[in-house]
Order: sequence, then structure tokens, then C-alpha cells
Amino acid sequence: MTHVLPRTSAPTASVVVPAFNAAATLEHTLTSLRLQTYQDLEIIVVDDGSTDDTPQIAQAIARQDPRLRVVRQANRGLAGARNSGIAAARAGYIGFCDADDQWAPGKLAAHIAHLDANPLVGLSFSGSQLMDENGALMRRAQKPRLTGIGAAHIFKRNPVGNGSVPVLRRAALESIAWRPSCERERDWVFDETFRQSEDIECWLRLALSTDWEIEGIRGLLTRYRITSGGLSAATDRQFAAWERMVEKLTPLDPQFFDRYAPTARAYQLRYLARRAVSDGRGVEARRLLRRAFASSPWPLIEEPIRSGVTLAAATLVDRPLGRALHRVATRPASA
Repeated sequence: MTHVLPRTSAPTASVVVPAFNAAATLEHTLTSLRLQTYQDLEIIVVDDGSTDDTPQIAQAIARQDPRLRVVRQANRGLAGARNSGIAAARAGYIGFCDADDQWAPGKLAAHIAHLDANPLVGLSFSGSQLMDENGALMRRAQKPRLTGIGAAHIFKRNPVGNGSVPVLRRAALESIAWRPSCERERDWVFDETFRQSEDIECWLRLALSTDWEIEGIRGLLTRYRITSGGLSAATDRQFAAWERMVEKLTPLDPQFFDRYAPTARAYQLRYLARRAVSDGRGVEARRLLRRAFASSPWPLIEEPIRSGVTLAAATLVDRPLGRALHRVATRPASA
């Protein structure tokens, strides 16, 4: 890599990398960020109390590339690591990439061009290509709605998709920041009392309480790792966090939540059912789908094909044919 001279002024973009025991994947993540075609950036690795070689790996790379800084703290969770990264960031644009995910080379350039051209957009996002636990690209992708997005779209389908996707204006983040009475060091943007659903809570709060627009750009610009047994696989805890998010945000607009909560709940349960299918947990997937369609029939009406495929997959996943179809669906794209 070409040597990068030390910076004398603030960069255009800061990329925050929350990292907890990420030694196995951190170097690949940081390589993808250092190879961005848009080079006027700083990379802030927030070591969130790791007990493995995460801080040593980050510090070694920082010695090679002065654009990279390492912030170390006792474990505060993903929300707390992102908040510390925001507090340390110097740029007007701030993006996030978890320490097991990666960015396509042109991602940052595309988001900066989007934000520069659209001053009312506070959060820019894109689609994601999925990776398996070993980093191999899968045949599956997140291809969300990109335009005409309101709070209801965020609540029901969360087009932002995952926490390694968005690039935001600092002004948008500051518009939803607050400092709770327990905090002495810096503001919160993400709610640190959440260990799951902290990202959608943040995006929905932005949509409900500000005039900033949320808009996507074309392309699968994030490579998002799917891991079994991780936070996303803990369906009961994830659903409980989602319900607590609803309870917390309802006072912002009670009529909005009265109108959309049953349908959003059904979509959330369907999403968790699809994750259960991916992990081969058919009984759990079918239980979640029954709860989803009891909450609201709208996923069946609005997205009959996707809902039907999910139902079929949940029915078949415990059987030989279903397991074979699942292996095909999750096969690396190069296979």
C-alpha cells in the first residue's frame, strides 16, 4: 500500500469500527477500509474491552497507517463502542463497519457523493452481500428499498439492514444525541441500555424525531457476515429487545405505534423465523411464523412470495429435501 502522510487537518469522513474479541476478522475489515477509493478518511477502532489480540492487531496496523487510531475502553457493548467512536471522530461524515464485516472499495466514495448531492439526507445506506462465517460470499444479499423511506418503512422492514451499512452526517447524529445522568464522558447517540436492536432504535428515533431524510444508493457495498450462535441467532432475546424499543419510543408518537406496531411486529417475527431457518431450527421457525401471522396478516398480503417461501422453508428445513435446499441457498457464490 502507498505510504500515507500524517494528517494535518480533519478528514472528510470517519469510519468507526467497534471491535470486541475480533482478532480473527479485524485485519480483513481494516484492509477493506484502508483500500477505499476515497482516501480522505480516518479509521477509528474502538477496542471494547477485548481479551484476545484485537488491540495488538489494531495497533500494529495503526503504526503502518496514520489514518488509523485505536480507542480502548472497558466493555460497554456495541452501542457504547459506537458512541465512543462518534465522540472521537473528527469528520463531518461518519460511517460504521463492524469488525467482522467489510466494505467494497467504492463504498465510501459513493456515500459521500450521495450526501454531497442531497443536503437533506442525513443517513445514506446501500445493500449488502452476505458472507458466511469463513468470509466466503454467499448467494444471498440484502437488496432493500432505497427511496421514499419514512418512519413506517424503518419500523416494518428496516431497509438500512445492518450496522455496517450507513454513512451519516455528523449533524444528523448530533440531532438525536443526549447525555443521560449516568454518563460523565460523552453523549449517547445509540442507546447503551440496548445490547440488541440498538441500530434500528437509533434509525427509527432519527426518523420520528427529526426532519433528516434516510435514503439508499444502488449496489451491494457492504459485505455482511452471517454467524450462527451470535447475537442475531438469539431470537428470544432479540425479540425482547425489539419490544423494549417499541415501548421506549412509543411516547414520541403514540398514534404511529398504534397504527404500525402489529404489522411491524409480524415482520420482525418473520425475520427471526428466517434466521431460525438459516440455522436449521425448523421448530423455532414455525413457532415464530405462527406468532407473526397472529400479530398481523399484512406480511402475507404485502409480500406473499417472500412470506410463502419462508413458510415453506420452515416446514421443510427439518426434512432431507429442506436441508438440501438450505445447503444450496447458503453455498458460497463461487461454488
